[in-house]
Amino acid sequence: MLVAAFFSLIVLLGWFFSYFYGNVKILYVALAFAVFMNIFSYWFSDKIVLRLHRATPVTRERYFDLWNTTENLSITAGLPMPRLYVVEDQAPNAFATGRNKEHAIVCVTTGLLQILDKNEIEGVIAHELSHIGNRDMLLSTMMVMMAGFVALLSDLFLRSQFWNSSRSRNNNGGVFLLFIGLALAILTPIAATLIRLAISRKREFLADATGALLTRYPEGLASALKKISFVPTPMRSANNATAHLFIANPFGSKVSGFHKLFMTHPPVEDRIKALTSQIK
Repeated sequence: MLVAAFFSLIVLLGWFFSYFYGNVKILYVALAFAVFMNIFSYWFSDKIVLRLHRATPVTRERYFDLWNTTENLSITAGLPMPRLYVVEDQAPNAFATGRNKEHAIVCVTTGLLQILDKNEIEGVIAHELSHIGNRDMLLSTMMVMMAGFVALLSDLFLRSQFWNSSRSRNNNGGVFLLFIGLALAILTPIAATLIRLAISRKREFLADATGALLTRYPEGLASALKKISFVPTPMRSANNATAHLFIANPFGSKVSGFHKLFMTHPPVEDRIKALTSQIK
């Protein structure tokens, strides 16, 4: 439903702009550009993310325990073993990326390997493998690209009004259309962002539950999340564009109340509560 709502926003915005300017080609161009950006992100998103965070490949000899843990859990989950990467950063975190399970990547920080024990690392890896099995990587990439495209369309419309507002002055109907267009241009990116963040939070809950079922030990992931949340240090390479990929907020901030709407992750307390409820 959320994905359908996202596509509806794009179609609505493109249709209105094409109607306002009297040119249906605008809608066609908007949809074609959205498809192109999704295809581009599908093939190259993993490479972009790894470069952004300066991740390096993992060898079995150097990270023997991490390699074996991932290999064993991949077999249990019925997934090909993903490529492993590590980020030199004291902030404990991890993420999964890649276009599908055959080209998946799991990346962890050195800080995570230092503070978590074996059971907790298993919980984190199981969480990331669940993202791979649930195809969350592709979904997340699509959401980011569509949200960015909606913001781009809105910005173009707002800028165009500074140099081309003659139609809006011709009659009351034109003024009304201009008002509607400005409202859409301002509110649609906000709605798109809220939808994207809502999808991200829902998939985190699902990955937690699936990961707990994979290890049969939800206490491991719950304990890992608790330890990670106690480290307030943000990642050096924290980026708004990739924040939703991580198992925990890479900015290390704690928010509550109304600000929860703009979080890429559910509150850690809620995730731990959901995991510990599986134990009872």
